[in-house]
Amino acid sequence: MSGHQRERDPSAALFERERELAVAERAVRGLCGRQGPDGPEDGDQPGEGDLLLISGEAGLGKTALLTELRRMAADFGGCMVLFARGSRSAEQVPFHVVRQLLQPALAPMTTAARQELLGGWYDIAGPALGIAPPVGPQADPQGVRDGLDWVVTQLAVTRKPLLVVVDDAHWADPESLSWLTSFSVRLGELPLLLVLAYRPKELPDHTPAFQDLVEGRSVRPNELRTLTPEAVAGLVRDALGPAADGPFCREVWAVTDGNPYEVVELIAKAKDRDLEPVEESAPLLRDLGAAARGKGLVSRLELLGSSVTRFAWAAAILGTEIEVHLAASLAGMGPAEAADNADQLREARILTGTSRLEFVHPLIATAVYRAIPGATRTAMHGQAAWLSADAGKGVAVSARHLLEVHPEGDTDVVNQLRAAAREHLAVGAPDAARRCLERALKEPPPDEERATLLYELGCAALLTSPQTTVNHLRAALDLPDLSEELRVDAAYRLSQAYAHNSQLREAVAVVADQASRTPPGPGLMRLQAAHYLWKGIQVEEEDALGRSHRIADLARPLQGRNNAERALLALRAFDGMIRGENALEVNEIVERTLPNGRLAEGMGWTNTEWGFELPSIIGITFAYTDRLDQAEELFTDAVRAFEISGWSGAHLALAHDFLGLVQRRRGQLAKAEQTLRKGLELAYRLGPGLPTQWDGTCLLIDTLIARGKIDEAQAVAEQNQFYPPYSPVIVLPDAACLAGRLLLQRGRVKEAVAELEAAGKRLDERGRHNTLWAPWALDLATAVADEEPERARELAETAIAHAHRFGTETAIGEALRRSAPLYGREERLARLAKAVGQLSESPCRYEYAAALVDHGSALREAGRKAEAVERFQEGLAVAEFCGADGLIERARSGAAECAPGEDGPRD
Repeated sequence: MSGHQRERDPSAALFERERELAVAERAVRGLCGRQGPDGPEDGDQPGEGDLLLISGEAGLGKTALLTELRRMAADFGGCMVLFARGSRSAEQVPFHVVRQLLQPALAPMTTAARQELLGGWYDIAGPALGIAPPVGPQADPQGVRDGLDWVVTQLAVTRKPLLVVVDDAHWADPESLSWLTSFSVRLGELPLLLVLAYRPKELPDHTPAFQDLVEGRSVRPNELRTLTPEAVAGLVRDALGPAADGPFCREVWAVTDGNPYEVVELIAKAKDRDLEPVEESAPLLRDLGAAARGKGLVSRLELLGSSVTRFAWAAAILGTEIEVHLAASLAGMGPAEAADNADQLREARILTGTSRLEFVHPLIATAVYRAIPGATRTAMHGQAAWLSADAGKGVAVSARHLLEVHPEGDTDVVNQLRAAAREHLAVGAPDAARRCLERALKEPPPDEERATLLYELGCAALLTSPQTTVNHLRAALDLPDLSEELRVDAAYRLSQAYAHNSQLREAVAVVADQASRTPPGPGLMRLQAAHYLWKGIQVEEEDALGRSHRIADLARPLQGRNNAERALLALRAFDGMIRGENALEVNEIVERTLPNGRLAEGMGWTNTEWGFELPSIIGITFAYTDRLDQAEELFTDAVRAFEISGWSGAHLALAHDFLGLVQRRRGQLAKAEQTLRKGLELAYRLGPGLPTQWDGTCLLIDTLIARGKIDEAQAVAEQNQFYPPYSPVIVLPDAACLAGRLLLQRGRVKEAVAELEAAGKRLDERGRHNTLWAPWALDLATAVADEEPERARELAETAIAHAHRFGTETAIGEALRRSAPLYGREERLARLAKAVGQLSESPCRYEYAAALVDHGSALREAGRKAEAVERFQEGLAVAEFCGADGLIERARSGAAECAPGEDGPRD
C-alpha cells in the first residue's frame, strides 16, 4: 500500500491493491512531471500522455481506485481533472459522457471565452457539448470528434496537464466511447493521462474499436482481482474487532467470494445485527449476504414498504443524478413522503446524496431496475419521458425513455422521437437518430406519414450506413404518400448511397425509373443530372458514346439559368474533357455553370441537394484543361468549407485528393505528396477498402512516379491493395493506365503491355481519348518500341492527334515529348524542341522540366554539348522547384557528362 494510503483509514476496495496503486501513482507523477514523493520540484515539466486501463467485474473496487487516483492528482497539484461515469440508463443519450467530462470545465467560462477556446470548432463541437445551438440540420460525426479532439488538446496544452477519468466506460454512450477510442491514439503527443475503467465481460457491441483497444496488445489493462482470505480477515477485524475468529472470517470470504463491495456490505449487516464474529455465528452470514444482492436485495427493499419500493423504482427508471422532485412525481407522491422515503433508502445503503440522488453501487441500481414488473417498468418509462420533457430536460433525455415504451400507435410518441432524431443529427449522432426513427416506425406512425418517416430514416443513415439508407429510401419510394419534392430528393439521395457503395448500375437505374415518373421542371432535370453523373463516371459504362451524344444534345441550348441547368452543363463539360474534346469549348461550357466565376448559391460544397460531386467535376475539368488557378481556388474553398462545417470524413478526404491533383498538375510534387497523404490519412479513418481511397491512392502513386520514387509508389500500391479489379468509378488518373505505367517503371514490360492494351481497348470503345488523364497509348508505345517500332509510332501518332484535338499546351507538348524517343536523331530533336516550346507556355512545370531534360539528353547524344548543358541547367532549376528527384539526378549527371569544349558535328 502506498504511503498516501497508509495515512488513511483502511478501505476494502483498496486492500491488496498495492500494485495497482503504484501503477496509478507512477502515471499521475509522470503526467504532472513530479519526480519525487514530496511534491513539485523546481524545473519540473509536464510529462507525456498515457493510457491507463483498469479492468474488473462489478464490486472489485474500480471506482475506489479511480477516487484514489484523482486524490493523488489533487495532492500533487498542477493537474486539471475531468471525470465522468457511464450509466446503463443514459447509454442511449448521445455525448452524455463527453458532456460530463467537459461541461464542468466550460460552464464557468463566458461565451466569449468558450468561443476563443474552441475557435473554428465552436459551431461544430459546441452542440455536442451542449454549449451552443446546432447551426445545421446534420453534423458530420468525424468533424464533431475532431472538434472534441481540439478542445481537449487546448485544455491540455494551454491550461494544465490533464487527467481524464471515465468510470464504467462499458456503459458510455456510443458517441462518447467512439471519440475516447479514437482520441487515445493521440495521447503520446499531449500532457494528458486518460484512465478508463470497465467491466471486461460487459464490453459493448456498438463500439468494436473500443474492444480492440482494451483487448489489443498495445496496452495492458490493470486487472483487479478478488480479495484473498487474509485480506478479508483484516477487514473483518478492523470493523468488528480483533477478536473475530478464523472460521467467521473465512465464512465472510466464502460468502462474498472476496468481492470487496459484498465484503463491506456483509460486514456492515453483521455489525447492524450485533453479530458476534465467532464460528457459531458463521452459518448466519449466508442469509445476510444474500440480502446484499439480487433477489435478497429486492426482498430487503420490499420490507421497507410499498411507498419506499415505489420511490426506489422511480429512481431506477430515472437512472443517474436523480432529482428528488422528479422521482416523487414519477412515484406519484408528495415532497414530504418522497423525502422520508429517500431517508430510509439512504439508511439502508441503497441510495446516497441529498438534492440529487444516486445508487450506492451500480449493482444495486441494476437489481432494483430488474425487479420492477415489466408492464410497470414500461409505463413508468413513458411517464418519465413526459416528466423529463416538462422539466426542460430536452428531447434527447425524453427519447431514451420512449425507446423503452411498448408501441401503441401514439402519434405524440412518433413526433417526440422524430424531434429527438433531428436533434441527434444536428449534434453529430446519426446512429442515435436512426435508433429513434426505427423505434418511431414500430409505433407505428399514421399511414400518411410512414413514407416521410422512412425518408427521414434513410437520410439519417446516409453518413454511417449506406445499406440502411438504401433499404429505407427504397421502401419510402414504394409508398404512394411521399410528396413530389421528397420523392425526387429520396431518389437523388438513394442514388448517392448506391454510388458511394460502388453500386453505380443501381444508382443509374433508380434515377432513371423516378425520372420517367417526373413531369418537366427542376425536379426532372435534377434526376437527369444524377443519371448522367452516375453513368458518366462508370469505368465499364455501356453505351458511353450514346450517352455522350444525348447529354451533348440536352446541354447545347442551356445557358445556366438555374442550378438544374448548371448541373447538366457541368456534366457535359466533364464528359467532353474525359473524351478529349476541344478544351476551349469545354471551358466555355464550364463557365456557364459559374455565375460571376463562383459556385452558384445552392451548389456549394456542403449543399445536400446537389452534393459535392458536381463542384468536384467542375474543378477536375479545370485541372485537366490547364485552368489550374480556377481549379485550385475551387478545391481550396472545398477544404475550407468542409473544415468549417466539420465534414471531416470522405468529403474532406476527397477535397485533399483533388487539391493534390492540382498541385500535381502544377508540378508542385512535394506539396502534392503531402496533401495526398493527408487525404489518404483522412480516408483511412473511415475504414479499409472504401471507394474514397481510390483517388488518393492513384494520385499519390502518380505523384511518386513523377518524383522518381518508384519503390515508394509500389509500397503505396501494396498498402492500398491497388490490384485488379480496380474501382468501378472513374479515378484520377485512370487506374488501369496507372497500373501499366507502374509496371513499366518497375521493368515488368510484358505485364505492362497486357495491362495497357486492355485499358486502351476499354477506353477507345467508350471514346475516352484524354491523353493526360489516360496516357495509355504513349506508355504502350514506350513498352513495345524495341520489339514493334512501327506499332509504337502508330500509337504515338494517334495520341498526338488526340492531344491536338484537345488543344492544350500540356497535352500537345507532353505527347510530343513522349513520342520523341521513337524516332531518329533529327526527328527526336525536332519533336523535343517543339515540346519545350509548347510546355514553356503550360502551367504544368513537371512536364516542362521533363521536356528540358529530355531535350538536353538528345542534344548531348548529338554532340551539341554546350546547348545540352544549357538545357540541363534549365531543366535542373525547374525540376528542383518541382521536387522531382529523378529528374534532378538526370539533369545533374547529364550536365556532368558534357565535357567542356567546342560543339561536335551537328546533324
